[in-house]
Amino acid sequence: MADAGRRVWFRAKRFGYGAGMPVAWQGWALLVAGIGALFAVRHWVHGAVGAGAFVGILGVMMVLASRHTEGGPWRWRWDS
Repeated sequence: MADAGRRVWFRAKRFGYGAGMPVAWQGWALLVAGIGALFAVRHWVHGAVGAGAFVGILGVMMVLASRHTEGGPWRWRWDS
């Protein structure tokens, strides 16, 4: 478990910035739903609305993944 009741959905990356692979069903669900939504927007929505929706979906995915990554907020890691 992580800090103060926050559930871990993703492992921290060993090298670099961001989240690694999902470790809970919630992480996998976020990944699959997010990729599905990105493909749907790319296929059916065009122009500025599509670009805005694409950025919005990525933003929501990043915020949720960051909040549920082990070790707290995202930071640069050097194999630690």
